[in-house]
Amino acid sequence: MEYQYPIDQDWSTEEIVDVIKYFESIEMAYEKGIEREQFMNAYRRFKEIVPGKAQEKNICDDFEEQSGYSSYRTVKLAKERSAGDKLKMEK
Repeated sequence: MEYQYPIDQDWSTEEIVDVIKYFESIEMAYEKGIEREQFMNAYRRFKEIVPGKAQEKNICDDFEEQSGYSSYRTVKLAKERSAGDKLKMEK
């Protein structure tokens, strides 16, 4: 599936790379599964770049609309799980 990641033009190259890593970690949670800590590290970095709830919702809604993968549901599952668990989302 081809789609574009939602990117803010004001972000630095490093920030863009880190946001893309976050979206890739969501994709991995759906497609293969991902270690909870690996996902949470990507999410924490994403929140450093996008600290506001409204901006986070807009970006993640855009990503979900294009990809079909829910950032919200993935983060919710990760927060419910323990360290060392693997996240595997159902589509």
